[in-house]
Amino acid sequence: MIKNFLIISCIGKDDKIALRIDKNFYIHDFDKKFNTYDQLVANIMNLLKKYKVNLDKNFSILVNNGPGSFSAIRISLAVAKGIKISKKINYFGYKDADLGRFCLANIELLIKNNLIQKNLIKPLYLS
Repeated sequence: MIKNFLIISCIGKDDKIALRIDKNFYIHDFDKKFNTYDQLVANIMNLLKKYKVNLDKNFSILVNNGPGSFSAIRISLAVAKGIKISKKINYFGYKDADLGRFCLANIELLIKNNLIQKNLIKPLYLS
């Protein structure tokens, strides 16, 4: 069961990252004035530092694999893969349509109903 996780939902619209630690859930919305993808890693690192998160084998990353913007999805996947390789944690992908509204209850339903895929390299791009 996935308890503690980082979720990256950057597909080109309503981009967000969120963090669940123990029973707490924190969401970071991106400022539309700036290029979200240039700041993705910095925002993730700031969120992890702010809540003193220890990335270990009990931590997971969930990444939205579309449909959405080619660049946004590729950057999200690359960031997740980099964290996975460096910290040896699990990562999973999910389809945007399976989540619905971005909230903890829907994310927990996504996990509970096994609507996530391990090793996630099956993105859906909009053309």
